Amino acid sequence: MSDWVLILGCSTGHGGATAKRLAEDGYGIIGFHFDRGDVKKEAEAARDAIAEINGGRVHFWNTNAADADTMNEYIPKIKEITGGKPLKLMLHSIAFGTTTNFFGDKPVTQKQMDMTVHVMGNSMLYWTQKLFDEKLIGEGSRILGLTSEGNYVAMEGYGPVSVAKVAMEAIIRQIGWELGQHGITANAVQAGVTPTRALTKITDNWEDWVDNTKKRNPMRRTTTPEDIAKTISMLLQPEADFINCSIIYCDGGESRSGSF
Repeated sequence: MSDWVLILGCSTGHGGATAKRLAEDGYGIIGFHFDRGDVKKEAEAARDAIAEINGGRVHFWNTNAADADTMNEYIPKIKEITGGKPLKLMLHSIAFGTTTNFFGDKPVTQKQMDMTVHVMGNSMLYWTQKLFDEKLIGEGSRILGLTSEGNYVAMEGYGPVSVAKVAMEAIIRQIGWELGQHGITANAVQAGVTPTRALTKITDNWEDWVDNTKKRNPMRRTTTPEDIAKTISMLLQPEADFINCSIIYCDGGESRSGSF
């Protein structure tokens, strides 16, 4: 397979698992991450492991993918890598934002709110616009974002991220509506509670979240990054060509099984 996929947020968690799974499916992997220290080393190890899987067809860049200068600098490089052929997928899996309440001792500031909504929501639009302008997405391309139950449930410290997720979902619907005529689909995948590094940053009580999830989930377990990766793999199949402007749930029924 000569197709390439672009993963924004490729080092760990859902993005990392998806990069590995799609490499196993035969895709070339182009990924962005923004890491330091031990996490940077994990990303480099993940890149090397993918290279072993797909014969070296992998490019990871450690820089802020939500920055406009990054988009302008690296999109020509992406075009060179793909030979100008449209990407099969752009996955937005950036998990970086402010986790705090709207009120209290440390209420969210406008700067924090604007940053979170931009990084986790609006940046998806700007990437899609630039890729479309450069003809790097076209017939059969998929635009996917990752959302969560926080898109409609209020949770401790999750307010800014919740707003960003809702914004991203609206962006996805509009992308799918406007670009569907070109054979480009846009959808969100809603994961259940997943024990990843991102979860530990959302709450200090993440272990309680995991325990409660196992009790309320019909499958009696939490979602794994591999569950999400397999779902995304399925959504790249031709059978999914007519799925558009939708939220795909991959949570074992968790979001339909009572309060959090």
